[in-house]
Amino acid sequence: MGRNLSFRDLDWPLLLVAVGLAGLGVMQIYSTTAHSALAGEYRKQLDWVIVGVLAAVVISQIDYHHIVEHAPTLYVAGLGALAGVLVLGNTVARTHRWLSIGGQSLQVSELIKLVIILGSAFYLGRRPAKPVEWRDLAVLAAVAGLPAALVALEPDLGTALTYLAIVAAGVLLRGVRLRQVAALGLLAAVLAPVGWHFMLPYQRDRVMSFAHPSEDSRGSGYQVAQSKIAVGSGGLWGKGLGRGTQSQLGFVPVSHADFIFASFAEEQGFVGTAIALLLYLILLLRLLDGAQWAPDRAGAFLVAGLAAVLFFQVAVNIGMMIGWLPITGIPLPLMSQGGSSVFATFIGLGLALSVKRRRFVN
Repeated sequence: MGRNLSFRDLDWPLLLVAVGLAGLGVMQIYSTTAHSALAGEYRKQLDWVIVGVLAAVVISQIDYHHIVEHAPTLYVAGLGALAGVLVLGNTVARTHRWLSIGGQSLQVSELIKLVIILGSAFYLGRRPAKPVEWRDLAVLAAVAGLPAALVALEPDLGTALTYLAIVAAGVLLRGVRLRQVAALGLLAAVLAPVGWHFMLPYQRDRVMSFAHPSEDSRGSGYQVAQSKIAVGSGGLWGKGLGRGTQSQLGFVPVSHADFIFASFAEEQGFVGTAIALLLYLILLLRLLDGAQWAPDRAGAFLVAGLAAVLFFQVAVNIGMMIGWLPITGIPLPLMSQGGSSVFATFIGLGLALSVKRRRFVN
């Protein structure tokens, strides 16, 4: 027989690590915006963190099976919301990424990550326990591809790419054949020139500046050049909170958002970044542990999908800061300024907590 759940069943280390990372983000946002026109941003971020934590605890009380069962409805609603962004969304810097709801700007594409995770868990949880077939790959490609295409039109190529990490996690967890990997690799190579053709000029410039970083350090390569200077100048202990010259003087762009890792590394140094990376590692390991002990395959796919998208975002964001990957505008989970991103991440963690709480429930 199963047993009643209590708050003792909650994975408190997972939640506390997430809160710790969010706390580091609030601290760094305050540091980089305290003496600017964005001086109140850290308060908004803190509000979103508090709301996100409460939402995670509430969602952890709900049986995730009930949520997964409604994945098709949530998916259709998500596609409608993305279409609404393109038609009715706020225009900022020639992009359409936000909807105004109740006086708050909501980035729908962040919540769509959860919808794709739930959709993948809904589908894969009902398929036989054997390696994926071509039909499975086609269905999963459509599940991620349709919203990715709408998000790419905003345009937000970075977020669209994160959707692929979710599908990849599901495929790897189910098992994939070598010939399927080879075929997908060949398809990607064939479609690469087509993708290049449809990229916007600034997106092409970012790719070219990554390939040739020293050719235009004052133009398309400026962001990554300044980021690398900031990261390198932090040294062992950093320059101290609010004392990072590159970030405080505005050389590092959006140092409170997409480039928060560069400003954090400058002010907190190697020791500070090592602590942050250790927290991310603990978070991911706790999620993988939850996937391993999930009571069914739907739960395992749900938690693995969340772990995959978080790992992808952390790896890509930090890779951008040190010049290992082209700039794509992917935020650092839980730390970068952005209420929608933080809120969506905590909701995802709430779903993972729900799975882990029910590992001993029949």
